[in-house]
Amino acid sequence: MTGFKDIFSGQDWRKRLYIVIFEADTPAGRRFDQILLIAILLSLLTVMLESVASIRASHGRLLFALDWLFTGLFTAEYVLRLMCVPRPARYARSLFGLIDLLSILPLYIGLVVPEGRFLTDIRVLRLLRVFRVLNLPRYLDEASELKSAMLASRRKISVFLLGVLLLVILLGTLMYVVEGEEHGFTSIPVSIYWAIVTLTTVGFGDITPKTPLGQMLASVVMILGYGIIAVPTGIVTAEIARSSPRPGNQSATRLCPHCFSEGHDLDARYCKHCSGELPPPLSGVAGPVEEIRS
Repeated sequence: MTGFKDIFSGQDWRKRLYIVIFEADTPAGRRFDQILLIAILLSLLTVMLESVASIRASHGRLLFALDWLFTGLFTAEYVLRLMCVPRPARYARSLFGLIDLLSILPLYIGLVVPEGRFLTDIRVLRLLRVFRVLNLPRYLDEASELKSAMLASRRKISVFLLGVLLLVILLGTLMYVVEGEEHGFTSIPVSIYWAIVTLTTVGFGDITPKTPLGQMLASVVMILGYGIIAVPTGIVTAEIARSSPRPGNQSATRLCPHCFSEGHDLDARYCKHCSGELPPPLSGVAGPVEEIRS
C-alpha cells in the first residue's frame, strides 16, 4: 500500500494528493481526515484552556506554542489543498475554502490585536467534515434538503421579515406616543427596540409600560409574537414537504474538484452542477493513484 511518503513522487502527485485530502472514500483519505479532526479538536481545547486565567498563568507558554503548532499545520494543509485542486482561486472562494482560511487567520491577526487570537475557535466549523469522515451521507442529504427548502422559501421569508420590520416600527412608534419619555421610552428607536424584544417573546424587562393603555398595547404585541413565530416554520416545512426524495445511489463524499459540490452519483463521470469531470470512482483508477485507494 502506498504511504504518505510516496504521494509526491512521480508526475501524478497532484492527483494522488487530491485523493488523499479530498476523497473520504479511500483509506488514506479517511486517515487524513481523522487526523485532521483530532488536530482540530486539540487546537480548540488549547484555545479554551488558554482563556482560563489560572491555566494560562501556569501553562501559558506551552499552550501558546501548541497554538502556533496547530496553526502551522493548518496553514500547510491549506496550501496543499490549493496546490492539488485544478482551480485554486475557486476553492479559496468556496465555503470550505473560506472556513479553512478563517481558521488560520486569527492567530496571525493576534500579532497585531492580541484579543483576536481567541477567534481561532472558528475552527469548530471545520468539524463539518465529520459527516464525510464517519460516512454519514444521509445526514448530508438531509442538510442539503434543508438548504434547498430555505433557498426555495427565501422570497416568502424576505416578505415576512419586511412585514415584521414595518410592524415593529409601527408598534414602537405607538408605544413612544402612549408611554413617553417619563416611562423609559426615551425615543422612537428605543421604543422599536422594546417592540422587537417583546414581539420575539424574549422579554428582557429593562423597559416596561406603566400606563394601562401601554400595558394593553404590550399584551397585543405579546400575543402577536406567538403567532408570528409559527410563520417562518410553516413556510420552510411546506418547502421541505414539497421537495422530492433524493436518489439512493448518491455518494456524499464524491467531491467535484471544479465547483466543490458533493452528492454525486457513484457512477457519475461529470458534475451535475458545473459539468466538470469528476475524479474516477474507487474501481476506476489505475497505477499509483489506485494504490492510494487500496
